[in-house]
Amino acid sequence: MNKKVLKFEIDLDFVLIAITSPLKDYRLCYMVNKGLNFNFVRADDLHLDALNGMAESYFSFFNCSWESSNTHFYLISNRGSDGYLIPEMNRTDYLLMIKNYIDENDLDDIVLRLNRIPEIVAATKVDPKKIKSRENLLF
Repeated sequence: MNKKVLKFEIDLDFVLIAITSPLKDYRLCYMVNKGLNFNFVRADDLHLDALNGMAESYFSFFNCSWESSNTHFYLISNRGSDGYLIPEMNRTDYLLMIKNYIDENDLDDIVLRLNRIPEIVAATKVDPKKIKSRENLLF
């Protein structure tokens, strides 16, 4: 009897930037809006259901869009009400997710401009495929 194996691979169609900063979420959004000319606004908290013995958690969530290129930006707190969104990145305070992004030069410019904000300790690009708990980023 032949076996058929079904391989399931998550489509990660976004770019991820890890941000380390001691600022509160609303203050970080203000600094990013000011420094990068974005317009992040607060949205409902991101809800993560209880899985694998972990309690359900809520993470602060901000969004912004560029209508001209249909690019969406999401600033998400990595520290939630009861744990981390991405536990293996426990030194990262915030994640900037960019969906429908195409230009690598613009991405490098965003990372450079984020690192120029004095209150941000570090901002680095992260490959979402190398994150173990990447399914937490699917919403």
